[in-house]
Amino acid sequence: MPAKIRYPCGNAPNNEDPQEVCPGVFWIRMPLPFKLDHVNLWLLEDGDQWTVIDTGIDCDETRAAWERIAATHLNGKPVRRVIATHFHPDHVGLAGWLVERFSATLWMPLSEWAMAQVLSRAVGDGILDAYRHFYQATGFGSDLMALVDERSTNYARQVTPIPFSVRRIEDRETISVGGRNWQAILAGGHAFEHASFHCEELGILIAGDQILPQITPNVSVWPSEPKANPLRHFLADLDKFRGLPAGTLVLPGHRRPFTGLSTRLDELAQHHEERLQRVEEACRRPAIALEISQQLFEQKLDSHQLFFAIGETLAHLHFLIDRGRIQRTRRKDGVYVFSQEDSEGKSAPFRLSEFK
Repeated sequence: MPAKIRYPCGNAPNNEDPQEVCPGVFWIRMPLPFKLDHVNLWLLEDGDQWTVIDTGIDCDETRAAWERIAATHLNGKPVRRVIATHFHPDHVGLAGWLVERFSATLWMPLSEWAMAQVLSRAVGDGILDAYRHFYQATGFGSDLMALVDERSTNYARQVTPIPFSVRRIEDRETISVGGRNWQAILAGGHAFEHASFHCEELGILIAGDQILPQITPNVSVWPSEPKANPLRHFLADLDKFRGLPAGTLVLPGHRRPFTGLSTRLDELAQHHEERLQRVEEACRRPAIALEISQQLFEQKLDSHQLFFAIGETLAHLHFLIDRGRIQRTRRKDGVYVFSQEDSEGKSAPFRLSEFK
């Protein structure tokens, strides 16, 4: 019988009071100005110093919270290592500030660091043109295109300057923190090489955004790589976590720590299988990405959620294109149209077993 998903750590801490979830590992929760209103960060005791995993976005409230934590919880020991699981601003936004504040070293997978560098400096007509071209091709009209200009510079406003120097994290390497070994697990889909960290001794997986409870990690296509197939990487890399012990406590980037990892992995795979089937069905008649997105996400979305919804829709469409299940053509106005090549004679609904 599949293990039930349980939440053994109780309620979340406030952002001034780190909560110890196991010896030497502290849970910090920082606010976010989005519908998903928080991010989980992790403070690891590391001998005569500290290691921070993920940072929060750059804003006055998060900086002030870190200053309070430094004054009341670090016991006079400096932060010497700042690890960012991936390039998204809620996870790397204050990395530059923390590195400078504590004379620390930034650790990241190299592709994540590189993307953070690019996006933090990406301003001007070049990026704006790329964003406009990308979203116009999904079917955005003039009302939605008005949101695109602000979106194109959103990243740079939420991060401090990314340090020029980085210590690269590689897949399966062992990192010692506080005398304990943590194995890095790099996985794609949510980001290029999202880093999670498993400590066998503690029975802990710091999963970041790669594995979340209750909500699914966002797997999207973005203007920076408009023909990408991130869902292929996400689904394939779920297998990297399947061999971890059944009792592993998962520390996610959002929501609460949980057990029942294998069950959650199965749920995530099933979720995407069902989404793929719905997207394929939506392509029985020619449709554009915006129309398909509105069928997948029927609830009212704010502007932040809208871009994630379009990105996720494209991720499923691109997966199906690469599997030969649907085709993409371009209208004279530049908008892509997706359709099944033979809607009458199409075989049974797509199953992930075909992907293995």
